[in-house]
Amino acid sequence: MSTVAIIAAFDQEDQCAQAVHELHEANLGELRSFSPFPSHKIQHAFARPKSPARWATFTGGVTGVLTGLAITIGTTWEWNLNAGGKPLVSWPPFIVICFELMILLGGIFGLLGFFAFAGVPALEPEFGYRERFGSDQFGVVVRCDEGRGSRAEAMLREAGAQEVSREIV
Repeated sequence: MSTVAIIAAFDQEDQCAQAVHELHEANLGELRSFSPFPSHKIQHAFARPKSPARWATFTGGVTGVLTGLAITIGTTWEWNLNAGGKPLVSWPPFIVICFELMILLGGIFGLLGFFAFAGVPALEPEFGYRERFGSDQFGVVVRCDEGRGSRAEAMLREAGAQEVSREIV
């Protein structure tokens, strides 16, 4: 059985979000949406879990703190410089270095995690994208089996799509 792509254009954000929600619940196939601006309604309609990029930031922060401790404690033990009879491993001056490395590595890991999980850069354009989806309309693309394609078309028309087209993938 061949795979088809059903491409629908919407004028209203609410209609598009409702269509995405219904198609997601029906589990007809792979869904993709396009919008002229970031839409939280459409994002929530997909019911996706939170991005794992935040764990990359957390991992970078913890790595920064541990690296700061390793560097400061390691250098103090390597060069036994006893200043005024104070203990060699003293926490207050180490906190500054640990904090700075936590911020630095957390930011770097967070940025790399964002790029990795967002799929940036996109080396080829998304299938089904139309130029009008970036200017004044919302778009929904459903990739599914040919047998499910007519049901997806009907659901998109019922949701209020201005235009629905079918392409063979």
